[in-house]
Amino acid sequence: MRILIVGGGVLGTMHAWQAVERGHEVVQLDRELEARGASVRNFGLVWVGGRASGPELATALRARELWERIGAQVPELGFRPNGSLTVVRTEAELAVAREVAQGEEAADRGYKLLDAAETRALNPALGGEYLGALWCDRDAAVEPRTAQPALREYLTATGRYTWLPGREVRGLGEHGVIDQTGEWHGGDVVVLCTGAALGGLVRELAGDLPVRRVRLQMAQTEPLGTTLTTSVADGDSLRYYPAYRGPALDRLNDTQPQPEIAAEHRMQLLMVQRRDGGLTIGDTHEYEEPFGFDVTEEPYDHLNAVALDLLGRPLPRIVRRWAGVYAQCADRDQVVHRARVGGNAWLVTGPGGRGMTCSPAIAEETAAEIGF
Repeated sequence: MRILIVGGGVLGTMHAWQAVERGHEVVQLDRELEARGASVRNFGLVWVGGRASGPELATALRARELWERIGAQVPELGFRPNGSLTVVRTEAELAVAREVAQGEEAADRGYKLLDAAETRALNPALGGEYLGALWCDRDAAVEPRTAQPALREYLTATGRYTWLPGREVRGLGEHGVIDQTGEWHGGDVVVLCTGAALGGLVRELAGDLPVRRVRLQMAQTEPLGTTLTTSVADGDSLRYYPAYRGPALDRLNDTQPQPEIAAEHRMQLLMVQRRDGGLTIGDTHEYEEPFGFDVTEEPYDHLNAVALDLLGRPLPRIVRRWAGVYAQCADRDQVVHRARVGGNAWLVTGPGGRGMTCSPAIAEETAAEIGF
């Protein structure tokens, strides 16, 4: 078949990957010249440990397998099975980590509770003061700024893939789409992976979607000067991922409220080291539109203070800051919104902060559901 993919982010590119792997011809269009949305404005985390029990965890675990397999074929993805440490600094945070490390799904998630000495031995860059960490060996990382170009280069070499940037799809027909230049692109199946762009043609085809948009702030630093052997999260991350829900988390929220700035911006500290040695750090969460248009400094001051506690030194100088917006299913138990919007057209959107983690498995499920 000839498959048309509308959207050049990681979700669209993974749908293209699945189609090419199945022997189909693929044309992928994007309104930008290069992906500029949430697919590049993220940590590059393949984050399994914090996922909700049930379909979300199953999707993340399958995606983790696929990422490793694809990473072996496309080294420029920068895939590395580095795991993660959620570092805890208080007894209340430690209690949450201990509860989940002793839970029924601990082995499936690759959890192990480490004391401070074990944490430092695993990641010597963590030279600060803390009580221990929740280790998750299922977590991994890729390079978000190079992932899509690397995947496209590999797909192009198959001879069955065409990349058409700078093409905004304006209309959907019975067997294809028309772009802003008036050019018609025929296809047996159309898959729209348009990310947080939920207006225009998407609204015309699908109406009001059960999807909301979320804004976040992030940054990248100069090289750390040493190796951060794992991805790192702070104890506030326990508040934001469904895997950690339980009595211990309830006690944490009751007895240890977040600092004012962290609570206002719904913050956690995540740190992932890039191949150049710099750190991607963040993040914040803004749910109510219209979103602010500026990038504010208070969250970065908070992140630096937390990083000082964990690293034992301030963060390196920040060299770039940015905000990003992603689409998230309003029903958080739903991994992705997948719906038929035409005779041969499907819309796939709303994975939210799970997009980079889960996109390979979401695309695999789309291929199975549609039958391409």
